[in-house]
Amino acid sequence: MFYSKLLINELEEEIAQAHNEDFSQVLPIFYPIDSAQIDSNKELLKDVRYFSSRAIDWHRISKWVDDNYLLLGMADYYEAKFDDASNTFRYLNVNSKKQHIRHRSLIQLMRQFIDLGSFDDAAYVIDYLSKESGINRENRFLLYKTLAYYYDKREDVNGKIGALDKALDYCKDRHERSRINFILAQLYQREDLDALAYSYYQQAQKGNPPYERSFFAQLYMQQVAELNKSKDLQRVRAYFDDLYNDSKNRELKDVILYEKAIFELRQNEVETAKELLIKAAKEEGKNPVQKGYIYQKLAEISFDIDRDFRATKYYLDSAMANFRPVDASYRQIEREKIRLDNYVLHYETILRNDSLLRVAQLSPEAQERLADEFIAKEEQRLLREAEEKARPKSTGIFDNLLAFSGRGSSSGRSFYFENTLAVQQGAIEFVRVWGNRNLDDNWRRSVQSFQSTIRRDPVSEEATVTELEESKEEKDEEESNDILSQIPDKASLLAQIPRDESQLETIRTGLELAYFELGKLLFFDFREYELSKENLEILITVFPNTIKKAEAYYILFLANRELGENTTLYRERLNREFPYSPYTYAVNNPDALTGGAALVESSKMYRTAYELYENKQYEEARGVIRRTMELFPLTKNTDRLLLLDIMISGKIDSMDFYKYRLEIYTLQTENPELKELARNMLRVVKGDEEEFIAENNEETTEEEEDGDTDNLADAEDLEEDESPYKESASQTHIFVLALSQERARETKALLGDLENFHSSQFSNARLRTGNMNMTREQVIFIVSPFNNAERALAYREKFLETFESSSLGPDDKESSFVISIGNFQELNKRKDLDEYRRFFRKNY
Repeated sequence: MFYSKLLINELEEEIAQAHNEDFSQVLPIFYPIDSAQIDSNKELLKDVRYFSSRAIDWHRISKWVDDNYLLLGMADYYEAKFDDASNTFRYLNVNSKKQHIRHRSLIQLMRQFIDLGSFDDAAYVIDYLSKESGINRENRFLLYKTLAYYYDKREDVNGKIGALDKALDYCKDRHERSRINFILAQLYQREDLDALAYSYYQQAQKGNPPYERSFFAQLYMQQVAELNKSKDLQRVRAYFDDLYNDSKNRELKDVILYEKAIFELRQNEVETAKELLIKAAKEEGKNPVQKGYIYQKLAEISFDIDRDFRATKYYLDSAMANFRPVDASYRQIEREKIRLDNYVLHYETILRNDSLLRVAQLSPEAQERLADEFIAKEEQRLLREAEEKARPKSTGIFDNLLAFSGRGSSSGRSFYFENTLAVQQGAIEFVRVWGNRNLDDNWRRSVQSFQSTIRRDPVSEEATVTELEESKEEKDEEESNDILSQIPDKASLLAQIPRDESQLETIRTGLELAYFELGKLLFFDFREYELSKENLEILITVFPNTIKKAEAYYILFLANRELGENTTLYRERLNREFPYSPYTYAVNNPDALTGGAALVESSKMYRTAYELYENKQYEEARGVIRRTMELFPLTKNTDRLLLLDIMISGKIDSMDFYKYRLEIYTLQTENPELKELARNMLRVVKGDEEEFIAENNEETTEEEEDGDTDNLADAEDLEEDESPYKESASQTHIFVLALSQERARETKALLGDLENFHSSQFSNARLRTGNMNMTREQVIFIVSPFNNAERALAYREKFLETFESSSLGPDDKESSFVISIGNFQELNKRKDLDEYRRFFRKNY
């Protein structure tokens, strides 16, 4: 037992040492377990099993048998063999005569339940232990620490603080006390209880903590210190400056500048904070994740204060490049970036297309003059960058000594290729005189010698020192080419200018769409009503015949209402120009019922209209459609109602009007299935398919439309039927991949490929894989557990993007889905995968 316990302690110490603390976030209660690290300690855990199992076999009447069983359970736990570990801990709880072993087993079992997200089971163990007496000091400390872990996972801050406070009462280890005090200080700081946070940061510095934790405790104390006088502010600023200049903190300069920026933000010194953050981003730091927090904070300032959405997007891009996919901030930014990416896409499309259209109107001479000016500006920019690089950095004592010999700074370099500025100037001058040419031998000749293309085999025995020198020259040439590639070529610039009408039309179409999408995005996603109005008003002024005009009028109506301005203008325009548009019905009935109730009622009325259409009572069907649109103008049924109304046009209106409405519908609807259905109907009307030209046009049209409307009705039925599945995003989820029995037999390596995928992409997630027969025809492969829907969906997205298996095709991957535990039990009863997939597509 002694050796096994020693080895387990060694493993736990290694886990603690390998963990890189992220002090910008609240420290974890327990050090995360890295599966890669466990794999590297396979031999150690094998030894634990060997020593403990031998001790049990050889000394069955020994008083240490239960202790060895506990160590075997711990080995299973660290190797993620949770079923075996659980069985061992349960066995000890029932059979051990040692009270402290029973308690220790239950506490470890509780931690395992929390790891797996089985909070109901964990709560049962907590309740059981709360009634137990005689829990020793060591187990009480571990119990309260694990209880804090439980509250942390449940996002109960008050419970977490209370449990950690109690854990301190039983903590003997001074290093552990320091860490818990630091966590408590962080929690109190986030709850704006600065006085308590200050006190706990002081306590965290006791017990000889690691330098980095002590450094951050002192740093954060400045944030929570009471500041009432101007000299206090000066003192804190001076403190940050002293930390920055201290040589011991050379690797933490980015952190110091970041924290000083946070301090300045609290004093409402926004510009100062931005300057500090930009400076922090340029510092070389110890922890790459810190750069992520710096760029994230810059993004927050750009979004919340400056309202500069373009800058926000690019700062978030830089933040994501520094965060790891497992970081909480990475997932948060990934969600936020979707709307910002769309904003920048449309914003930059407007800038580019508007510029191109303006330049296209200039004379050829003016276009060339503009290209020359642009190239000159780029050359000046490159020279400024080269000058910045050539500027000497702050030097240490050894650099100062070297400076006396003329080798200490870049400005003292006399050799051309060591002078960055000279190289940059030379490259620019080369392009100015000779144009943007490749740096090859005989570059001035129109026909180069065939000898310049000969390359020696790099693995042949004739690779000599000369060739190594040539490779160095090639590297220098690559650097020069990199400089040259940044200088735009005049011909390529002029080639971007649209010349013929088709190019101009493409650019105008892109500009039209960008103005609309940007205006819509600014209204609904960013609540920037004035900017939304500005873009939409430009749209209807520059593109008066835009297909999006009705919706633009509607958004302008809403924007004016939000701003307390006159809405009559756009209501009148909608009624005059688009009398049957759903947006017209919406502005005429602004208090219309919305939400689920509106969807249910509109579905009933749609069915009535559809039945009337089938019975060829077209006028009555149209009347029901119009009443539905008046009462419930904008629901999920709106597109179906519009298409049904168009189909009625095909029966009672002119063919030209019917064709026109179909063309407009295919451009306006965003429902892909209905769009395709309308396109099929339009092809029939236009006679694009030869089989329809050959046959009776009227009869075939009716047959095709009947088929299409059946599909339309079927699609409606699917949405109207009440689903047996319930939305439960916060519940534990699993990932499911369903295959036919035949495909499952062909995918023998799938489970192994999934394990490899988890090791490389989700090493810390401790995922489990398995498979089972859902029906006689279908097998499902299961990956679990995920704490909630968000994590399960993130896994599925990664699976679709990067998972590769020779036995699995793209269609197989696309058929995967995620499902909550509750819904999986229902699925297992019903055995209808298609039914659940419809629920999944609709709700996830």
